Amino acid sequence: MDEGVGPNSENVNSVLAQESLELLNILSGQSSAVIMKLFQMMPSDAGCNINQASCNRSSAAVTEHIKGLLEYFRVANAADCRTFLQSMCVLCDNIPMHLESRLMSAAGYENSELSNPSVMAGKSSLPPSKQLIKRPRIDYWMQYIAEVIHSLQRRWERVSELLVSEVQLENVWVSVRTANRARVRPDQTPGPGDKRARTPEPDWDYGSMDSRVTLENFLQGCAGKVTVLVGPAGSGKTLLMSCLGQQWAHGLGPVPSSCLFVLLEFRQLNILSRPLSLSELLLRHYVPVKHSDHEKEAIVDYLLSNPEQSCWVLDGYDEFHNKITKQDLQIELLDPEKPLPVADLISGLLNRLLLPGCTLIVTCRVRDVLDLEGMSDKVGLLLGWDCQEIKEYVDNYFFKKGHSANRALGVKAAELLVSSGHLLAMSSLPALCNMTCICLEYLLLESRNPGGTSIPKERSETRLKVGESEKKEPQIRKLEDTEEGGYVQREDQGRSYEGMMMDGTIKRPPPPHTQAQIPSTLTQVYLSVLGAFLSRDLDTRGNNDKLNTMKLTDILSQHRSELGELSKLAWNGVEESKILFMNEDITQNVIEFSIRKGLFSQVELRCEDGMLVNSYCFTHLTLQEFLAALRIMTSDDVSDMHLKKRFSLRTRWMTRSDRRTVFTDSLHLFLCGLASPYCTPALVHLARTSGGTGGPIWVEKRQSLVLNLLTKLCQSNNLTGPKILELCHCVQESQDHQLAKQVVGVRPTLELRNIRLLPNDIDALAFVVNSVDNNGVGLDFRACSMDSECLDVLPRCQYIHYLSFCSRKYGDKFAEKLSSILPKFKSLRKLEFCGASLTSTGAASLASALPNCPEVTEINGMKELTVTISQKSDLDSHKTKCEPTISLLNQKWSRSDMQQLANSLARCPALSIVNISGGHLDVDTLRMLIEFLPKFKITKKIIVNDSGLTMEGLVSLTALLSDCPTVVELRIRLQSPAQVSIAFSGGRKNTNGVSKVLCLRCCGLLPTHLERVWRSLGTCPDLTFLDVSSNCLGNNGLRKLLDILPRLSVIQEINASNNGSGKERVVMLAGALCSQNSLTEIHISDGETEQVILKFCHGERDENHQKKLFRMNNSSLLPSDMTTLCKRLVLCHCYLELDLSYCLLTDKAIENLLKVLPKMTSLQRLNVSHSITSTTGALALVRCLNVSQRVTSVELRPHAESFITFDSVKAKETSCRLTHCSLQGDNLERLLDILQQGPKLSDLDLSSNQLEDEGVKKFVDRLQKLKITSYVNLSNNGLTQKGLLDVANALCICNNVSGVDISLKAEDRCVIWSTQYEDCVKTLSVTDSGLEHDHLVRLAEIMSVTPSPIKLEFQNNLLQSDWIEDFLKLLNSGQRGFSMSIDERWIRSEEAVSLLCRCLHLSSNIHTIRVHHTTLHLSLMESTELTSVSLVDCAVEGHHLASMKSIIQRCPLLTQLDFSYNNLGIDGAEFLCSVLPSLPNLTSLSIGSKEASVAVVEKLSEALVQATAIQCLNLSGHAVSDMAAKIMTRMLPRLRSLNLSHCEWSASGGLQLIQTLGECVSLEGLCLDCLQLNEESRMALAQALRKINSIRSLKLNKIATAMGPSQTNGVLDLLAAMEGLNRMQDIELNGWMMGDRGIEELTRHFPVWMELRRISLSKNLISDLLGEMLLEALKSCTHLEELHLPSNSLGDVTAARMALVLASLTNISVLDISENRIGHEGSVSLSKAIMCMKNLTKIDLTSVGTSKLCPVAASLAHCPLLQDVRLGWNNCGDKVALELVRVMPLCRKLKRIDLESNAISVSGAEALVKALQSCPAVQIIRLWRNNVSTTKAQTLSLKERRLNFSST
Repeated sequence: MDEGVGPNSENVNSVLAQESLELLNILSGQSSAVIMKLFQMMPSDAGCNINQASCNRSSAAVTEHIKGLLEYFRVANAADCRTFLQSMCVLCDNIPMHLESRLMSAAGYENSELSNPSVMAGKSSLPPSKQLIKRPRIDYWMQYIAEVIHSLQRRWERVSELLVSEVQLENVWVSVRTANRARVRPDQTPGPGDKRARTPEPDWDYGSMDSRVTLENFLQGCAGKVTVLVGPAGSGKTLLMSCLGQQWAHGLGPVPSSCLFVLLEFRQLNILSRPLSLSELLLRHYVPVKHSDHEKEAIVDYLLSNPEQSCWVLDGYDEFHNKITKQDLQIELLDPEKPLPVADLISGLLNRLLLPGCTLIVTCRVRDVLDLEGMSDKVGLLLGWDCQEIKEYVDNYFFKKGHSANRALGVKAAELLVSSGHLLAMSSLPALCNMTCICLEYLLLESRNPGGTSIPKERSETRLKVGESEKKEPQIRKLEDTEEGGYVQREDQGRSYEGMMMDGTIKRPPPPHTQAQIPSTLTQVYLSVLGAFLSRDLDTRGNNDKLNTMKLTDILSQHRSELGELSKLAWNGVEESKILFMNEDITQNVIEFSIRKGLFSQVELRCEDGMLVNSYCFTHLTLQEFLAALRIMTSDDVSDMHLKKRFSLRTRWMTRSDRRTVFTDSLHLFLCGLASPYCTPALVHLARTSGGTGGPIWVEKRQSLVLNLLTKLCQSNNLTGPKILELCHCVQESQDHQLAKQVVGVRPTLELRNIRLLPNDIDALAFVVNSVDNNGVGLDFRACSMDSECLDVLPRCQYIHYLSFCSRKYGDKFAEKLSSILPKFKSLRKLEFCGASLTSTGAASLASALPNCPEVTEINGMKELTVTISQKSDLDSHKTKCEPTISLLNQKWSRSDMQQLANSLARCPALSIVNISGGHLDVDTLRMLIEFLPKFKITKKIIVNDSGLTMEGLVSLTALLSDCPTVVELRIRLQSPAQVSIAFSGGRKNTNGVSKVLCLRCCGLLPTHLERVWRSLGTCPDLTFLDVSSNCLGNNGLRKLLDILPRLSVIQEINASNNGSGKERVVMLAGALCSQNSLTEIHISDGETEQVILKFCHGERDENHQKKLFRMNNSSLLPSDMTTLCKRLVLCHCYLELDLSYCLLTDKAIENLLKVLPKMTSLQRLNVSHSITSTTGALALVRCLNVSQRVTSVELRPHAESFITFDSVKAKETSCRLTHCSLQGDNLERLLDILQQGPKLSDLDLSSNQLEDEGVKKFVDRLQKLKITSYVNLSNNGLTQKGLLDVANALCICNNVSGVDISLKAEDRCVIWSTQYEDCVKTLSVTDSGLEHDHLVRLAEIMSVTPSPIKLEFQNNLLQSDWIEDFLKLLNSGQRGFSMSIDERWIRSEEAVSLLCRCLHLSSNIHTIRVHHTTLHLSLMESTELTSVSLVDCAVEGHHLASMKSIIQRCPLLTQLDFSYNNLGIDGAEFLCSVLPSLPNLTSLSIGSKEASVAVVEKLSEALVQATAIQCLNLSGHAVSDMAAKIMTRMLPRLRSLNLSHCEWSASGGLQLIQTLGECVSLEGLCLDCLQLNEESRMALAQALRKINSIRSLKLNKIATAMGPSQTNGVLDLLAAMEGLNRMQDIELNGWMMGDRGIEELTRHFPVWMELRRISLSKNLISDLLGEMLLEALKSCTHLEELHLPSNSLGDVTAARMALVLASLTNISVLDISENRIGHEGSVSLSKAIMCMKNLTKIDLTSVGTSKLCPVAASLAHCPLLQDVRLGWNNCGDKVALELVRVMPLCRKLKRIDLESNAISVSGAEALVKALQSCPAVQIIRLWRNNVSTTKAQTLSLKERRLNFSST
């Protein structure tokens, strides 16, 4: 303060004299009433004179009298003077605080009685309370200021105690924000994952380095405003605010000493939970006072009256738990006495609702400024230290150690720090610079003194409490071999490091003994920092630092218990966004340990009750995050799921809705760094703590999890630019080059748009980019902010092939810097540069780099500069060369000018493009250019747009195509916009045979002009494309065009569209098509634009086999025009396609077409798609079946695709599809008449024709008269159950009908199958048709009179049990026989047994009866006995069988019983024991089980011995006891077939059974799948096989894998034992893993296995070469029908052998080679084999190793019996699907196609849908896991229900 606060401390008259001038100015601005009251204090005579003068004179005179007033009291006695000053302070407004304080201090408290009565009289007008109110209020205010001063001084003493260097505001630099809210934001490239709009950069720009100011200057003029100071964590914001308070306390600095300085920390405000008034906030929480309530009221009252006399510093908004928002609406001022939440008080201050006019200074981080937008008046960015400042700090740090040795160590530390980019970047922040010094000291001492050392004294930099720090440093190697330096600068730090070598070299290499290991990543730096802190030992005052230089792992092990607790505390703090910890949060010994080691800083907190308590925080936020990352990586109290949740990439794009966090978002970086192998030893040591899980396995698991998460991010292709950059930092931290390759593998160009880039960002990019080697990668820096220092680091990116710089921020200096580094990019192929602020100076700088960049080929423009770099190969020499572009626009050319230009161009060695657009060229000037043009060496083109070209100039230019060999293309357009382009051959020396193009569009050409063009053009033998569209040629011009066709020997296409030609052109062009051999296609269209296109094909092909197309679309053909056209086309002798799609064809026109059709013998295809609009027209075209015998197919559908195809000769069979018509009444009769008179049809499709029941009945009634050989499709015709019965009746009345397939519900399917054979089995299949009892009765009547054998199939028809019984009673099977299957969901368990019994009771003609799952199968034959009863896998339990006993016992001729895969139990065994004695003819018994049961076999064993007729026995899945095994050995010798697969037994019991097999001399079938055989049992089996020569079927699947260690020898023994099995027909040896030796042994038997029909060898490790040998050996097995070789290693060699061998194995019906490794060559070979397999019914090529299966798909057309095709899991695309589409109609029996898990798109799926329309036999096509979206899959499934997109 300027003056003391005591009364009478100065002479009152002297004070008045000193302040008279200022008081004069103040009094001159007061109201006249105030002036009059002051005048009244003078003696009456003097006062009256002045009063009269003031009333009668001007304001200037008043000023003179005020001077007199002041002069009067200046010389008056002290008492009068004091009274005057007190009154003036009470009455006057706008007296500055410092002046008022001095005046009141001088005037004193007392208002004693004065001797002058006049004065007393004058004062009587002032109330005593008014006169005395200000003085005590000011004194209380000044007393409070004194207490605040004391508090701030004490605070500074505490804060500055540990500082290494002084804090000077004049040396702290700030970059001031430049608001730019009005500009349009550039492209922000948000990805799919960023749904919210984001702000790439805060909506301002910070000033350049040239415009930076000191913090002291920045704060000048901040009075009454809101000033925001931003900076990252550790940049010193809190320290600087404390320094600002200290300076204010000493009357220094930018804040006036008369103001109250209020320094509030948001971290302190967070603990205030209850509402506070402004008074409580100030007098209880900030600086508490023990004054009375009256005194406190006076202080607050003064503050409210003078808000401009207070300065509020709000420090660390980024740590505030609440969010401040701008109050947009006009709100009344807040009541300062009303208690409010702290957030509302702060918001009131910032929004000027509290203390309007006060000064506010807020500190925060950059990302938090958005919250303050609209409230702040001024924003500045706190800049980090530059290189010189860092060096000074390092020098001070080591100087304070006090020894010369430490000074030398400091020099080495400075050198080391400057050489390391990531250490230098950290050091730009004061707090982190201190940590860096500690780290370097530790590393240097460790490198030279392993034993340890002691340093006397060290002063540690105090922790900077708030802000944000992001650290992502480059890779730095050992000090002695560092190659890459550069600098790394943190977020928004704009100061360069001038002392560092930008090429990465070190200025002065240190001596060998200081070769310290420099950490390569940020994480490794912090690991070293942790070791450095742990090596220190501070006393309670921070002195006597003893440094222990043990190895890092030893230090971690020594303190692992404390680190475990600290890391847990850090992690909990990160989880709870907590940075301050109380005593109760952590044990006392760890607190003392952390303070002693320097890991903790102690912070005083004032609680709500005003008490001060100690709290603790980590030295820096990043240190807390690093310890939290250690906790994650070493402790299982953080789950994998929690880690995944915490692991995410941050973005630099900010929104107001982003989650606020106090931390620096470095956790994920540390996790990535800790996942590197470098950190593994340290993690393993820490994982052995009490809180850790221990051991390398846990650490490896955690590291793998982090790397897997990082891998997924690397493979993601929807990351925005900021996240891509953050990903690069993560990958750099991991030091994993494979991850780096994945980053650029997914995105060859890294688009980093709208980001502020720093050198460390570029360094991270370099790590990723350099992983691609020579493959190259692109970098797009569009709209990025970057300093020139970034360009110094950029050349580290070695393999850049594409660079793009585009931003309004890139100006001349940036261009100059860029030009200096361009030559360093040796792989660069393309550079794009666009700078809105670029001038010619900048462009010249870039141009100056071109001599050193020979690849640069093009420079155009100034403001928008584009530089294109390309490498172009000479076609002859294959050398790399660069050719410049010349642009001379908007020039006015004279003949002489053109001659001069042409001479210059002719001397140029090589040019790419010459552009002289925009200049007027008269004919003479143009001819001058044409004259010189052959001398030019131009590789691309000349552009002469908008040059005023005339028709005469056009004609002159056309001569270039003939006269100038290098001119290959001429494009001219005379109408606006006028364009002329002359293209050249690209530098080829030999231009013979080069195609030439002439395009004269929109030139207003008339027929006369065309003649001139022909004459100018000359012969031009190389003209291949001619475009004369959009002219005025008319019919005459078209005729002239056709006349010159013979001169155009190599023409390929002529476009004569939009020339106003009439209908005569149709006949004219049709005649040309017939007469011109090379003319192959005519395209005519009268749509929105007239189209006339002619296409040619030249060559010596056979004219008779040449195909020609006449296409006429969107036209209206009159009947006479149709006749004329068709008669002209009769003259065409080549294969002809006539395309009349999208034409309007009347019935008469169709009739005329049909009249000429027989004469059009060359017609192969007639396309009338979308030209048939009515059923009448469709029926008229169907008559072609009767008109021409060459018709092979008719496919007609109104308003859709419609075709008629023809054969060259009489067609052998014809297909007819007529759909989506209205075939009712007479239309159906007409159609039937046509078909009855027509040729034999292979198939007839009348689906979707609204036939309904009546129309279908009419059709069925005449079906016998129609000649149909394959099928009739009547689906989607609205059929009901009545119509179903009529269709079923076709089986009775039509001899050639072989089957009827009907489904009435969702599928609406009705297909009638035909056959050419008599007495075949006829099939009726009814599915989902909701049949009632009456319908079944009628069906029984129909089936009973059908003369042929009948097969009935009913599925899901909601039939009831009694209906089935009645149906069975009504059926009259006769001698022809019936087979019937009924599938209903209720046929299970007890209901299945009951139904079976009732059926046997009702009908004596049942030959066999079987229930499998939910299906009842019956075969009936008159006068036959029941021979077979089966209940298989239908949930039957043993007690259910009791009702069958009497029935079974009455069937002595029963030969087969099958109760497999049910739950028989002991009840079922007892049932079998009771019925077996009554079945003397039973030869086959099957009771296979899903669950092993000992009781069943034990109970049955004796009964089985007694049942001597049984020859075939199936006991699979049962458990066989030793007793049962012993009993069964008595019956085994008589068996012919035995199945013991999946059985369980003891070793002895199993051995008995195996040994007994040797006695089974009649055994023909043996199945022992999945048995557990020991060595003894295996030997017994081998001996038994040698004795059983009768074996025909042998199934030993997966027994070899259970034989133990001697597997190989065991396999060979068993294979050798098969030598005598000469009658072998079926053998399965799946899962033997026999390998090459086993295959060699097996193939020795093939020559004697002459009857072999089936072989299965899956999972046998068959190599490609052994596969070839196996196929060769199978040549002798000529009866082979099924070959199963899946899950082996077969390849192209085996496939090639298949092509040779399988051609001779003509009986093959099933081929399975799935899950092998066949390539494209193998696919071709396999296709050759398939072509010979005429009996093939099933082929399985699932996952065969190649997607190129088109040859295989095409070969399936040669397999007419094919039913099942499996091509799944091969990544096949649409080409394979389209090949199958072509094949499907040829495979009439095809039922199933499996294409799951391929790459078929919607296009391929739609093609399959279309193909299914002509393939009614196909039941399903599986398309799960293809490139079809769920929505589209649902749409396609609704359109065609046979497409299955589900996984089941």
